[in-house]
Amino acid sequence: MYTQGLDQADTAAPSPEEEVQLRDAFQARIDAEEKIEPRDWMPEDYRRTLVRQISQHAHSEIVGMLPEGNWLTRAPSLKRKAILLAKVQDEAGHGLYLYSAAETLGTSRQEMLDQLLSGKAKYSSIFNYPTLNWADIGAIGWLVDGAAIMNQIPLCRCSYGPYSRAMVRVCKEESFHQRQGYEIMTVMARGTDEQRQMAQDALNRWWWPSLMMFGPSDGDSAHTAQSMAWKIKRFTNDELRQKFVDVTVPQAHFLGLEIPDPDLALDEETGHWCFGEIDWQEFKQVLSGNGPCNAERLGARRSAHEEGSWVRQALLAHADKQRERSSAHEAA
Repeated sequence: MYTQGLDQADTAAPSPEEEVQLRDAFQARIDAEEKIEPRDWMPEDYRRTLVRQISQHAHSEIVGMLPEGNWLTRAPSLKRKAILLAKVQDEAGHGLYLYSAAETLGTSRQEMLDQLLSGKAKYSSIFNYPTLNWADIGAIGWLVDGAAIMNQIPLCRCSYGPYSRAMVRVCKEESFHQRQGYEIMTVMARGTDEQRQMAQDALNRWWWPSLMMFGPSDGDSAHTAQSMAWKIKRFTNDELRQKFVDVTVPQAHFLGLEIPDPDLALDEETGHWCFGEIDWQEFKQVLSGNGPCNAERLGARRSAHEEGSWVRQALLAHADKQRERSSAHEAA
């Protein structure tokens, strides 16, 4: 989609004085809400920040297919299977858009995949939790995709053009995913006692991991301040988390479900829902690779990569033959 950005020619590093001038001009463009494009000059730390964020976002979309893919053959009806299959296919597409956007920054897709498969690169901690029953699929759509939308809509105004443009379509599709999940929860909450209990149990297990999706508290976030200055991010982690809670609590009340937080209370003055302390130790454990499904998720991705090696080899062989034929034709 955007890989022409890899064709950029190498340029000599600017002198310290030129670097200062270039940075000032770059920040002025950011402040003026101009989009930065692949061939534009950008600070190396801006480039590295984008590669880290976009590649982690892409990894999350690809790994995020696994918890729901587990239910493709077990969905309760043909209609549910078709809807879930479409959703999982959407997530694959999102990963491809994002890998393409990251490639414009001078990193290869193979390099990004190698970092994922080696465990060096991170992806969203939420996908290291298991999907135990069908209600979990509803909770993922409602809560996980709902949190994703809260994170991703501001990215449509990200300062980096390829990323912001990719996010427009991603957000439209994520909106459908959130509605699909909430519809599942609505049906279950209005169903039998057993179905309502399944819905409540899924909410109990996915609520806190969903709040962790927004990342560490602002005081502990190493990247937020600079990303805000560069307008890669438009809101802080805590601001987005609060927005999510304010939107989601009334939805849970409409379903007749209880948020698993004894400290949850409405602040009448601000209109915000106050919530309890997140278990940041759990967040760190999952992020460091010690979550319930970390090994399983990476194992599945490594297996898929190895099993697909013959396809990549065949494509490369075909490309080599095409180049040989083209060269022979030109020589003639």
